[in-house]
Amino acid sequence: MTRIACCQLDPVLGDLDANSELIGSAVAEAVRDGADIVVLPELATSGYMFADEGEARAAALSPSAPHFTKWADAVGDSLAVLGFSELGEDGNLYNSAAVIDAGGVVAIYRKTHLWDRERLIFTPGSQRPPVLQTPHGLVAVMVCYDLEFGELTRQVTVGGAELIVAPVNWPLFPRPEGERPGEVITAMSTARLNRVAVAACDRAGVERGQEWTGGTAIVDQNGWVVASVGSGVGRAVADVDLALSRDKKLTEHVDLLADRRLDLY
Repeated sequence: MTRIACCQLDPVLGDLDANSELIGSAVAEAVRDGADIVVLPELATSGYMFADEGEARAAALSPSAPHFTKWADAVGDSLAVLGFSELGEDGNLYNSAAVIDAGGVVAIYRKTHLWDRERLIFTPGSQRPPVLQTPHGLVAVMVCYDLEFGELTRQVTVGGAELIVAPVNWPLFPRPEGERPGEVITAMSTARLNRVAVAACDRAGVERGQEWTGGTAIVDQNGWVVASVGSGVGRAVADVDLALSRDKKLTEHVDLLADRRLDLY
């Protein structure tokens, strides 16, 4: 079993120091409680509701920033994935996710599908989401809106992913009473269609008038939510057998990958 912890935080817009402490504490506590993989929200280091590119740039980090070394010290034998405003070597800003182990930054993924006003601030990534071989399983990394694109989630499934992790910031949208957030339904469908576990870590709070869904969810390979948080700050934790993601057979005669009609599409 792999213990997954999604830490739903309420970062402070533009306050790198406060958010660095928040992230470090959340990672350390989750690892202390036995988490193998810790997921934090999109843009956890900076907050989300930037007025303009200048604000995002002022709160941006390069992957070589000392903040990452500090967080790596808290990770131990585990793995942490968190969102940050990345200042690239090319001078562009990217909405990125960093994968961190005890040795530091293992991988950086730059969000390829920018949501709404993000495209006024960030440059879209040009590389596919990585599928990383880790001591805790084969992990694919995406950011928020990327999960809405089946082309991407199927691609990492074919690439062997056993778990898709996604730092997210899901703005609150109206929904019928009693229904799950649409984004959670998408995560459930992604898991069920691909027989792959999904861990999406949302944020809490209200930022410049924007309410957040607080939709953090860990979804098993059958598409069922096995852990969530609710609207406030908190942590979702679940033990998931990632080995189940390797078997795409639902019955003796049903195989989710082998049954694809690649001659038609």
